[in-house]
Amino acid sequence: MAKEKMSYVCSACNGVFSKWAGQCDGCGAWDTLAEQQPASVAASRFQGYSGSLAQVQTMAEVGRDELVRFSTTMGELDRVLGGGLVPGSVVLIGGDPGVGKSTGLLQVCCNLSLTRKCLYVTGEESLQQIAMRARRLGLPDQALLLLAETRVEDICATALKERPEVMVIDSIQTMQVADSQSAPGSVSQVRESAALLTQFAKQTGVAIFLVGHVTKSGDLAGPRVLEHIIDVVCYIEGGGDSRFRVMRAVKNRYGAVNELGVFAMTDKGLREISNPSAIFLSRNAEPMPGSVVMAIWEGSRPLLVEMQALVDDSHSENPRRVTVGLEQNRLAMLLAVLHRHGGIATFGQDVFINVAGGVRVSETSADLPLLLAVFSSLKNKPLPVELVAFGEVGLSGEIRPVPSGQERLREAAKHGFTKAIVPLANVPKGGVKGMEIVGVKKLAEAIEAVR
Repeated sequence: MAKEKMSYVCSACNGVFSKWAGQCDGCGAWDTLAEQQPASVAASRFQGYSGSLAQVQTMAEVGRDELVRFSTTMGELDRVLGGGLVPGSVVLIGGDPGVGKSTGLLQVCCNLSLTRKCLYVTGEESLQQIAMRARRLGLPDQALLLLAETRVEDICATALKERPEVMVIDSIQTMQVADSQSAPGSVSQVRESAALLTQFAKQTGVAIFLVGHVTKSGDLAGPRVLEHIIDVVCYIEGGGDSRFRVMRAVKNRYGAVNELGVFAMTDKGLREISNPSAIFLSRNAEPMPGSVVMAIWEGSRPLLVEMQALVDDSHSENPRRVTVGLEQNRLAMLLAVLHRHGGIATFGQDVFINVAGGVRVSETSADLPLLLAVFSSLKNKPLPVELVAFGEVGLSGEIRPVPSGQERLREAAKHGFTKAIVPLANVPKGGVKGMEIVGVKKLAEAIEAVR
């Protein structure tokens, strides 16, 4: 019998090659080629989600009954998932070690096991360790099913026998497929394990949570194609120096992306923060120069975050431009707009920008608060503590409107803000009770409003 030829696949571009090489010829990435099983071996495991020959159907013939979501018993997690957990979906929870991935999912499984059948599969800890953690957190442990296993085929066989509605795999880097000869955690093993578990979820309707570790650069350990296989990708952010954890969805086939959920790490596990705006606001008793509160939009709700700027004389030929939580290139562009259309130059100053609370802001509504904070720090002029601002700044100095302006203003009024500087198009016709709203069309008008 002739030996079947081995092929190699790139984890970055998914290209297939007959020989191994240090660099991929397709995308140019280094050290991304990994072994792939011959087609005859893989064909028996990947037969499609239906398990048989797929049938062609018109869209009208497909059942119109929507899959009913169910709650995970955590309101913030439901928000990130798009309203709840969808049967047959595969959700990846990624984050740094010790950030609370296993703890949060153990809380979900223990509370959910009171009404639904749940299976917690661990490949990193013993069953005794899981039980000790559940008792330490004070969780109900009488109904949760536990399994210590790393072979995906055995896990699927056990799940077929037990018929759980929710299953947790902790973690995907410890799982292995028998047909793949690579070590657990390698590119091929992670990809094959995730594909087999996704196939099982679609066939049986079991909702699966996958725990994934991240590298030092913050990317998911393993192939990037893993994110294409599964349905929802969530990352938990927050270091050991902070008691708050932020969960963000970067991919969601069942809801909005960039949805944000905020938790607090306590001695009883993760606790939901129902009003995240309150934890990101310091609300100093006296106004400080270089500080302004902005109203950003995260997913489906407004969020109040403090923008801080520090402008100081530079002692080098090339002044520094440092941003934390914002894009650095956008800062350089906005400083040029501030000089050209606002008449304020920062050529000889170092400019440092920080978004308080560790929040990352990607939308353009932070442009106007950023420039107001830079002006306040440069002139050493504190802005009122009851001031909130948002708006996009164009290259010609115009203040452009942003979506959901009325909801942002209502969120600010709920937290006691009495003055707002916003784009003129975002000023509501009826106004907001108890709030003075200043609508501006040009950057010069916004600067004049805070002089």
